[in-house]
Amino acid sequence: MEQAGATVSAAELERFCREALRKCGLNDADARVASDVLVTTDTFGVFTHGTKALKNYIRRIRAGGLDPNAVPEICGEGPAWAVVDGHSALAMVTSVFAMNTAIAKAKTAGIAYVGVRNSCHFGAAGYYALQAAKAGMIGMAMANDVPSMAVPGSRKAVLGTNPFAYAVPAGEEDPVFLDIASSAVAGGKIRIAQTLGQKVPDTWLVDTEGVPTTDPSTYPHAGSLQPFAGHKGYGIALMIETLAGALGGAAMRWDIGGWLDDDPALPTRHGAAFLAFDIGQITPFDVFTKRVDATIRDIRLTPKAKGADRICVPGEIEWHKRRMALEKGLDLPEDVRESLRNLAEQLDIPANWLSS
Repeated sequence: MEQAGATVSAAELERFCREALRKCGLNDADARVASDVLVTTDTFGVFTHGTKALKNYIRRIRAGGLDPNAVPEICGEGPAWAVVDGHSALAMVTSVFAMNTAIAKAKTAGIAYVGVRNSCHFGAAGYYALQAAKAGMIGMAMANDVPSMAVPGSRKAVLGTNPFAYAVPAGEEDPVFLDIASSAVAGGKIRIAQTLGQKVPDTWLVDTEGVPTTDPSTYPHAGSLQPFAGHKGYGIALMIETLAGALGGAAMRWDIGGWLDDDPALPTRHGAAFLAFDIGQITPFDVFTKRVDATIRDIRLTPKAKGADRICVPGEIEWHKRRMALEKGLDLPEDVRESLRNLAEQLDIPANWLSS
């Protein structure tokens, strides 16, 4: 038996996730898709959006708010666009389907948009952007969420943390990719601070008066997240609300259900949007990737600030973490292990590597 704190291979973690999802009614293909999204996210070191969330997705499946048998459906389309109805399927399944649809349409039209309605929390946006990069395209992925973020001048939440990601294929270098929330930090980091009894920087939250606070205990029932860079994060969040909500016909703002806190028997009706740009139709692909490689290397050669030993491009740290995780195994944080232990007990799945 492995000891507590021991690493687990990505393959073993995926097997566990697949078994848990199959026990809750998903077919093998959908279970594999969802497991790959979550475990890949963990290998990038983004533990807030990886397998830790599996327990809450399964809670919604068992309560009826997510339908394990639902099949995402294209409910409207044109040469360069489509709208997908997720029918409350697990959002990873719907999102992978939607980005694959965008990629297929971009191969013909050059650029494609796919909006999603009737979805749920989809995990890490970066996974779906990277789908496009693997297909030789620039990818973008975004989603809306129930309001938890104040905006300049408000004393209560106005918009969700509305995540956005892009990915750009390179040649010899790793793809460039960025995955961010519109808020100064993701809500998951506030919940971790609550659990640990820690204060947070005063740039993360505002209290019930709209005043910055270091006390995380008021979130999300009273306090609200702050947008990153003030009005800039606010403006980007509203753009995402438009593309992921209004354009695709999804629920918006307070009509979205909270995937963690609201009744798990009810659909959350999240929206999402996926864009793909087929590089080769716009400019020679080899020329493009060589230019991206050259840009990455030139950025690294920029004179470094005092005390800095490296300049990284977006995604560089995550690619390093993924390589280490695949080579040496995943050292899961204790809060992730605890969540998975609880799930293993609920579903009666052996998982010696989670033993305490």
